[in-house]
Amino acid sequence: MKLSLGPILYYWTKQQTLAFYEQAADADVDIIYLGETVCSKRRELSAQDWIDLAKSLSETGKQVVLSTLTLLAAESELKTLRKLCNNGDIMVEANDMAGVQLMSEHGVPFVSGPAINIYNARALNVMKKQGVTRWVMPVELGRETLQELLADAENMGIKDGIETEVYAYGRLPLAYSARCFTARYYDLPKDNCQLKCIEHPEGIAVHSQEDDELFNLNGIQTMSGRTYNLESELSNMQKIGVDIARISPQVDVTFDKVNQFRKALSGESKTIALSEAECNGYWFKSPGMDQVISAD
Repeated sequence: MKLSLGPILYYWTKQQTLAFYEQAADADVDIIYLGETVCSKRRELSAQDWIDLAKSLSETGKQVVLSTLTLLAAESELKTLRKLCNNGDIMVEANDMAGVQLMSEHGVPFVSGPAINIYNARALNVMKKQGVTRWVMPVELGRETLQELLADAENMGIKDGIETEVYAYGRLPLAYSARCFTARYYDLPKDNCQLKCIEHPEGIAVHSQEDDELFNLNGIQTMSGRTYNLESELSNMQKIGVDIARISPQVDVTFDKVNQFRKALSGESKTIALSEAECNGYWFKSPGMDQVISAD
């Protein structure tokens, strides 16, 4: 099984971002996704900066993929999307149907991101006809659904030629809104948000009245409060046909997690327990914030 590094979902400074990808270039991952996927106002790096960085990283021998915005609402965002999709060299991860349409029109193979709702093999077949060669399972789906979907895909004769990737570590991107929750937190209008997200490199924690870490606000994106961690499920993922496990960047811990996942894949790690701040519920068809101990 391959390991991938997902796109940075938070708003980091240009210096932080470039320093992160310097480390990523030497990290033990097979695939690196990069690009702005949450908010078009986050312009520490321009579209051309992302393309140039992707080309530079591809010289390391890793596969590099440009990820596109998830919720497009303006012509300027479509213009950026077209620039990424027309880069002519680097593979693209389409995170909304506008990206799917552009890549399909170009007749170029692409990745379907986790925000694209592929819930069954028939939907996967539709996307395959558009040019998808890899799909990332929506984060709210779990093992049982994936097993059924891949079995149906096998029966339909469409499984070959499509890689399956699972979001295996990081806060879960649960929802996107036309409204900005970080701006609202500061009582600012979205149009004058003052780019407050950059002051929160891991978002803003939201607690319930019982003081549970319920959600995490990241601009227009609502994330899980707890960090999703499927490290203990890597062997089961391999058994059911998952090709790639995705690690989503978090401040400070990302490359330690890459090393832990690599050790788990090689069988070096025997006992893997979740911390109190981690969850794995969706994988086991339970509430996402739950911790479930596998019976396997």
